[in-house]
Order: sequence, then C-alpha cells, then structure tokens
Amino acid sequence: MGEDRRLRAVVELSQGMAAAHTPRESWRAAALGACHALAGSFAALSVWERELGRLRVLANVGERAPDEDEFPDGEAYPVHQFPEITEFLHERWAGGGEPNAWVETADGPAGGGAGYCHQRVAALRRRGRGCCVVAPIVLHGRAWGELYVARPTGAPVFERADADFATVLASVVAAGIAQTERLEEARRLAFTDALTGLANRRAVDVRLDEAVERHRKDAVVVSLVVCDLNGLKRVNDTQGHAVGDRLLERFGSVLSLCGAMLPGTLAARLGGDEFCLLAVGPAADEVVRIADELCRRAAELELGEGVACGVASTEDPIGPVRSARRLFRLADAAQYRAKAVRAAKPVVAGREGPDDPVVRLADAPSPTEGERRRFRGRHERRP
Repeated sequence: MGEDRRLRAVVELSQGMAAAHTPRESWRAAALGACHALAGSFAALSVWERELGRLRVLANVGERAPDEDEFPDGEAYPVHQFPEITEFLHERWAGGGEPNAWVETADGPAGGGAGYCHQRVAALRRRGRGCCVVAPIVLHGRAWGELYVARPTGAPVFERADADFATVLASVVAAGIAQTERLEEARRLAFTDALTGLANRRAVDVRLDEAVERHRKDAVVVSLVVCDLNGLKRVNDTQGHAVGDRLLERFGSVLSLCGAMLPGTLAARLGGDEFCLLAVGPAADEVVRIADELCRRAAELELGEGVACGVASTEDPIGPVRSARRLFRLADAAQYRAKAVRAAKPVVAGREGPDDPVVRLADAPSPTEGERRRFRGRHERRP
C-alpha cells in the first residue's frame, strides 16, 4: 500500500470515529476503518476488562462467521488464553519498548509474533481465515484492548510493514475512543442529576418529546408520574441540608426501584423536591399500580412525610395528547391535587368523570403558580 493511500486510510478512520454519535458507532467505525486500511476481510475491536480477566468483543465487521454478531452481547475470552495482551505487553514496556502489532497465520506466528499463538491459530483455522494482524490499543498509558484484522485463506499474508501500520492505526483508534469517552461523560453529566444519579429535567424533556411523537404515530401508551416529596423543607430547616440531601437520595433510590418494575421506565429528579417516572408502553393501570407502590414505600421512609403523586396517561380519558407539554401539565396538576387533599395514593388525571378537575386545571389557559395555589386551597377548605 502506498504512503498516500495509507494516509488517506488514516484520515478516513479518524473522520469515521469523529462522526460517531454513540460508543457503538465509534467501535464500528474503528473496526471498519482498520479493516479497509489493511485490506482485510474481517476486523474486530475488543476491550480488556481487567476486573473480569477477559477480552470482550465490542464489534465485529466484514465477513463474519455464523457465531460472530456485529455487536455481540457475550463474546468474551479469558485473558489467559491470549496472554500477549498482558504478559507480552508488560515485558516490552518494562524493557522500554512500545506496544507493537504482530502477525499470526493459520500455521503459526509470523512478522514479529508475540510468542503466544495457539488460541489465535485455532480460531483462524476454525473460521477459514489465513492470517491476522493484532494491534494493542493503549489508552491513558495502559493496555485498553486490541484491534484485530484478518484475511481469508489464500489471500496474501500480512507483512511486517502491515503490522507497523496497524500499530499506527491502533494509536488513531485510541485517540478516537478517548474522545468518545469524553463525549459520553459530558452527555452523562448533562442528563444526570448530580445528587441522586437519576436522570434530570433535560433528559425527561428529550425522552418525553420522543415518547409523545411515538404516541401520535403509533398510539403507544405514554404515562407520566410526577411526585412532590413532602416534608423536605421541614427536614432542611430542623435537621440541616445534609440530612435533606440524604432524604432526596433515599427517595431517589425508592423511585429507581419502583421504576425498574416497569421495563424501560425513566426515573428522574426534576429539581428541588420534584421527581418523576416516564413509562412508554405499559398499560395505564400498571403504571398507577407502581405509583401506588411508590407512595407506600415513600411513606415508610424514616425521613420526610411521604409523597404527593400525580399520574397522567394517554390511555386514560384526558383528551388528545399532541404535545409533551400537555401530558406534563396533566401529571403536574394531578400531583397538585394529591398535595391539596393530602392523598396517600396517586391522583390520576381523567378518572373523575367528564368534568375532571385535574384535566380542567391542566387545560386552563395559563396554569400559573397562583392558580395552583387557588386550586389547592379550594380543596383544602373542603369538609
């Protein structure tokens, strides 16, 4: 391969990883870019999971064998089967060397072999491949995993120059992975509540918009549970904010546990003492059942005074839901009613007949804080 072509291949690999929006896209771009750059028929990217003592395959691309999925869930190999990823690299680094790639063939090592080949040789033969080049990926000064590119039986065997080029490609992949990890961490921080570890309001807004769009197109049931943690101010005032934070964390754990009872449900802290569950798919009655369980568990916390809980679901008689804003206002209004009447169970929008007060409040022109207070006060004055 000429120098110009190799340079183009490096640029294409870098651009492919830079354009990735998710880790999976980044892994696939890395494997595809390396496969193309080295004129391979198959490539894989694997990560070394030190705590589990194994190499786990993240992505397989190209001509895959029947047992090779593109993004495998459980394809992993004990590191002791491939000790070059640990022992060989460690020995080279201890001697002042660098992590270089090597070539292996279906007949044994070639082109600067690592000295451990039996497992890879067996794998090459089993899958009809004639040779492979293996390049360690080093991130933050530590072995992160490996890049593997293979050619079929009968194709030209990789040469030492190919192994050297694979070492360069592995460095480019490492830089791309580092960038992906930084972006993932930034996304995590942007959509996570720092105190509880739950999703935050921004995450709810994004997910709720997507969910309502699915409801409009495919009639998918979307339900929102909005909770107000009772007694937080009193805890803060009498026991201090550190204890108040502990109450928020404990309720966050309860919310997460209850949310897990509904597959795919998002548990979030909206801010202050307000939390929510966003369920997409489960029936409204099932969501109400979980909301009831949430109220029961919240009431048993040693701190606080339980929770006021409101539910709004597109499966209930609340009228058309064409926007995320309307569903949120309905759940919010139900939560305010629960607060007003000091309900021990969730209040569900649309279940009090044609003139449901929750729906009426939510659909008022502008449900301001003042209107909410009047709504609350009206119910508090009931005998």
